[in-house]
Amino acid sequence: MIKTRLFLNGDMKVGGMELITTWRKHPESVIWVNLVANEKATEAELLERDFGIHPLAIQDAQRDRHPPKIEAFSAYTFILLKGLSAGSKDIDFDTIQLALFVGDRLLITRPSGASKSINRLEAHLDNLDEYGDGSKLALQLCRLVVDRYLDILLALEPRLEELEELMLDHSDDSMLAELIGYKSDLKRLGRFATYHEQVFRRLRDKSFPGFSDGDRTHEIIDVWEQQERACSLSLLYYETASDLIDGYISLASHRLNQIMKVLTIITAVFVPLSFLAGIYGMNFENMPELHSRSGYFILLGVMATIATTFLIAFRRMKWL
Repeated sequence: MIKTRLFLNGDMKVGGMELITTWRKHPESVIWVNLVANEKATEAELLERDFGIHPLAIQDAQRDRHPPKIEAFSAYTFILLKGLSAGSKDIDFDTIQLALFVGDRLLITRPSGASKSINRLEAHLDNLDEYGDGSKLALQLCRLVVDRYLDILLALEPRLEELEELMLDHSDDSMLAELIGYKSDLKRLGRFATYHEQVFRRLRDKSFPGFSDGDRTHEIIDVWEQQERACSLSLLYYETASDLIDGYISLASHRLNQIMKVLTIITAVFVPLSFLAGIYGMNFENMPELHSRSGYFILLGVMATIATTFLIAFRRMKWL
């Protein structure tokens, strides 16, 4: 599907490929072409024939997997981002490839799947009186992309705080599994955020075709700042999850040590008692203590004395 929006004389028209001809006839117009679920060959022909997009840029835009990048061409800038899929609502997210070709009068978007960010931009445009050029539309879309990442990250923070409080009172294997999952997802999110931060840092520091308008400087800095924030938050929460995992292991080791200490005390007390019971439980005839009327009570007293001595010693050692 090819969905086209033409901005001309303060008006917006929504249509298909027929608006491309109108765009060519009016040099003051701006066009946004959104390509969704098209045949790759047909899509490549349209981009190269009607907009002069370089074949290598088209190949990168159509790849299923490619790291985010920014590349300047003579009349436009190619930006490739990792957007969130339409169904991603939490840290267990999926991504789509989102390619943008940005020119002074042109914005072409090519998502590899349904994009909520594009839907939000379309809804936003329906309520505007002024639309701007291709770079303004592109930066608005980029801001919407990073905002979805930030929403996921900020929603995770209360859960990490809750896990930290629960860990001190009660911890189990499901909590550890949840933290390990967060750590893996945050590492992946942090990698994408780092790529994006590098892309927009280059856009901030250098001049690119389609972004030559000085009025876009503040919008570019705003998008870069949000990308940098997403990068730092993902790193912070990754370290927090790692610390919580280490804390869980430490608490588990501490509890295990407490259990082993109790078992050691019990063993230390009962080993000598078992030794005495074993000796006097042997069926030898020549055991004088067996013929004493007080032998049983003496042995019990000796055993009680040994047990009490051990308990006092462990108490002084602060094991009890």
